[in-house]
Amino acid sequence: MLGIIGGSGVYNIEGLENIRWVKAESSFGEPSDEVLIGELEEQHIAFLPRHGRGHRIPPSGINFRANIDALKRLGVTDIVSVSAVGSLREHLAPGTFVIVDQFIDRTFAREKSFFGSGLVAHVSMAHPVCHRLGDHLLAAAQQIGIPVLRGGTYLVMEGPQFSSLAESELYRSWQCDVIGMTNMPEAKLAREAEICYATVAMVTDYDCWHPNHDDVTVEAIVKVLVENAGKARALVKNVAPRVHGDAKACECGCRSVLQYAIITAPEARDAAMIEKLSAVAGRVLKN
Repeated sequence: MLGIIGGSGVYNIEGLENIRWVKAESSFGEPSDEVLIGELEEQHIAFLPRHGRGHRIPPSGINFRANIDALKRLGVTDIVSVSAVGSLREHLAPGTFVIVDQFIDRTFAREKSFFGSGLVAHVSMAHPVCHRLGDHLLAAAQQIGIPVLRGGTYLVMEGPQFSSLAESELYRSWQCDVIGMTNMPEAKLAREAEICYATVAMVTDYDCWHPNHDDVTVEAIVKVLVENAGKARALVKNVAPRVHGDAKACECGCRSVLQYAIITAPEARDAAMIEKLSAVAGRVLKN
């Protein structure tokens, strides 16, 4: 099943049938909202509003663990994250979509792992997104004429305030390409849950570094977001059959990262943690 995490404007897809909102369960608390389940040409798709319907939850208040755990319990195997970002590069103008391949995590007030005391695991984040999903997204975007760039580094800041000029220039000196507040620890948790994950970063502004553009405002972001929403819906509609028809998906390395990641000896594992991780890590813990 394909899962989409993003704003409400992404979900109104023409041809989406048998729509229903489902209360998703999680052992990590309440997800951001109910999950919209629908069928697109007989393909099941799950949509989760990252900030809740009406954008009620700030970036630091999102229960990322519950969101990913809930999607895993619903049967989601692939996640496309659709996120608004600021541009840190001249060539990435508002309206451009970036299929990022790297992150720098500058968040500090969020739970970043499903694992912990009593059950310790370490997964690799060297390549934090699924290359296979990225290929599908690129092909889908190019086919329908969306301005898209493959590859780039997404700096994830804590927020909710936007950057200072000094911060913006610092991130540019680090060779970052876009900046946002939402994809960490989302990507880390998807990796721990063995879910293929890719990000479509939708550029809405030039952050505050660009001398010829006004400082970023919510009003300006919303204006571009509305314009991007139609492109995002078209992209989801076009990429869904590509993901659904991918015969090599089951061979993807994202789906077996926990095979050798758990370091806690079986006899030392906490029973409560094992139960809590039944969806995320049940594949390896039940052995």
